[in-house]
Amino acid sequence: MYNGKLVSVVFATYKEKGSVREVIEDFFNATLFVDEIVVVNNNAEPGTVEEVQKTKARMVYEKRQGYGYAFQRGMKEARGDYVFLCEPDGTYKGKDVERFLVYAKTGGFDVVLGSRTGQNTPLSAADMTLVRKFANVFEAKTMEVLFNTNALTDVGCTYKLFTKEAIRKIAPVWRARNSLFATELVLLTVSRKLHFIEIPVTFKKRIGISTFVGTFPKQAKWAIKIYAHIWAFWLRWILFNNKSNPDNFKEENKII
Repeated sequence: MYNGKLVSVVFATYKEKGSVREVIEDFFNATLFVDEIVVVNNNAEPGTVEEVQKTKARMVYEKRQGYGYAFQRGMKEARGDYVFLCEPDGTYKGKDVERFLVYAKTGGFDVVLGSRTGQNTPLSAADMTLVRKFANVFEAKTMEVLFNTNALTDVGCTYKLFTKEAIRKIAPVWRARNSLFATELVLLTVSRKLHFIEIPVTFKKRIGISTFVGTFPKQAKWAIKIYAHIWAFWLRWILFNNKSNPDNFKEENKII
């Protein structure tokens, strides 16, 4: 609990059997503020359930495959006033939870976004190649200009904090089912004019090999998809909404 408010952490797991238990324990032990950890089992590999059952985390199941489906389920299941999203692959650390909470409380932010692209993330030590780093910064700056918003440097970082009220505002219009959901959450944050800030997070080399962006061709292909998604979202936002009144961003967003 943090200043009288419940704190939840949501993990989505698919191929993290070798790291999920260690990461759960890290988040519970690194700070006294975490009240619950919700692990969304998204058709996880055998042995994952047993690893989670050795911890205090609560497991829920989402049969529909996809990063978006998993985190959407987890955000709806979380009981906290502050809800964190994170990945249990060892890249993120529980010690950063307090940093997020301080910004959310003292700054009154609805959303606190993590960034992996700062100077505290050396290429040699983290699961962040030069290509991924450049692509994330370039895409973030494009979004920053298109939506005339405050500073952004990373569009794909899962580590985020949302207030329960912020989730209530964006849940009716989120739609991405795969890993584009990480970027969609940033797009919804800036287009709905939620009060947010981006902060640097600790980012380590993941435990195990990523099957998603493990090679240069996969990284390049994914960067192009994200960039196209940003522009498509912006064009539809311009078409269906008056930029001076973000509350007009309503049912039309269902086609985005």
